Amino acid sequence: MRSEVNLKKDIIEVGKMLHAKGYIAATDGNISVRVSPNRILTTATGVSKGFMREEHIVVVDADGNLLSGSYQPSSELKMHLIAYKLRPEIKAIVHGHPPTCTAFTIAGISLAKCVLPEVVMTLGVIPTADYATPSTGEVPESIRDFIAKYDAVLLDRHGAITVSSKNVFDAYYKLEKIEHTAEVTLKARQLGQVKTLTDEQVTKLADVSGIGREKLCEGSCVNCGSCGQGTSPILEKTAVASSQEGAATVTCDEAVVGKAAVQSGGALGSLEARVKAEVITEIKRIMNS
Repeated sequence: MRSEVNLKKDIIEVGKMLHAKGYIAATDGNISVRVSPNRILTTATGVSKGFMREEHIVVVDADGNLLSGSYQPSSELKMHLIAYKLRPEIKAIVHGHPPTCTAFTIAGISLAKCVLPEVVMTLGVIPTADYATPSTGEVPESIRDFIAKYDAVLLDRHGAITVSSKNVFDAYYKLEKIEHTAEVTLKARQLGQVKTLTDEQVTKLADVSGIGREKLCEGSCVNCGSCGQGTSPILEKTAVASSQEGAATVTCDEAVVGKAAVQSGGALGSLEARVKAEVITEIKRIMNS
């Protein structure tokens, strides 16, 4: 087992990597490593993770009480603690604000889709937790159900958290992987569409990796079509919905369940609320045709 001195050096190195990649800004982000059941190394609050020294890493117990160090732990420590309590095998956690991942949550577009084989084989899917006020008890509650099962979770408007049963570098690599996934997905959307893997392809990937289909769909399925619960392997489709007051071009992203993004050059404001149900029904009808 690595000494605490070496584990602190690992945390410092990961902080530099986060900063160099642009996954954090100013004093954003936090990192932790569990040394033993009741001893956790974690980054201090108010410190740039790209320029840390060993004294910027403090020691807390499983309840977040400061055991040693001259700085206070991150205000986001609660998020780490809930993950450690729910999953005893976790050894390290990284929280950052990778920009493309964060942008997807702001746009209301889920990354919980079976699109990239390497993501399916290593992470399953990438769910998004509901919005929670940063630095409050809302954050750990928002991720509770997801972090109990998944190693990477997006936080609505608040970046992402990744965990590892190996080490802090592995937790960082998972953050890098989901940001890469977001960047590839964004480029695919710009080119026109995002195609999911087929049910057969996903089954093979699940079998080869041993990750299990339940980790791909249960509790986080966004009806992307891969598992047969969706309506089409192509996520992006466009339909034209009309009403007596005018027409609107509607883009349906099935990853955002129960939502439709309505774009119109006309005065649609008051009309949108009244025809929303009809618009969604029409989209589903066209997508199933």
